Amino acid sequence: MRPTSLLLLILLTGPLTAQDGPRTKRDLRSLSDRLYFGGGIGLSFGTVTAVQVDPLVGYKVDPGGKFSVGLGGSYWYYQDNRYTPPINFTGYGYRTFTRYRVLEQVFLHAEFLHLNVERYSVIEDRIKRIWVPHLLVGAGYVQPMGGRSSIYFQILFEVLQDPNSVYRNQGPIISGGVGIGF
Repeated sequence: MRPTSLLLLILLTGPLTAQDGPRTKRDLRSLSDRLYFGGGIGLSFGTVTAVQVDPLVGYKVDPGGKFSVGLGGSYWYYQDNRYTPPINFTGYGYRTFTRYRVLEQVFLHAEFLHLNVERYSVIEDRIKRIWVPHLLVGAGYVQPMGGRSSIYFQILFEVLQDPNSVYRNQGPIISGGVGIGF
């Protein structure tokens, strides 16, 4: 009985000593050093008018600043005067995203974009607003400009392909913007 009790004691106390290993470094950066701000603006005027505004805020999760998560908004306006009557479109929504820097200037990006858009309802015979999900994944390149500011370019693919998606059956989405703190 004694060898069994001794074996049980060793097995049960082993995990307790495992907690006595090296401690992870605490991240001493302030909140302002962990946050970054940015986004993109798209403008086109003429026969076709297009305006897109996409502000974002991100939070660097790990001490090295490689992994970050964030939130953003999105507003779209589009008018095409080549048709009678002109085609008008407005959309707005929000995004959650995550980024991981695989190299100092190269990052992987994934985001969930939820856009509220106008769509024609055959059943109701009217235009109504609906929420459309988008899952965008891809990679990007960031170039520091000095201080905490940078410009970035990214190539994303819409993988959900919802029938109402503004990106349905399109190739890669190429975008860019300015960041402060990224």
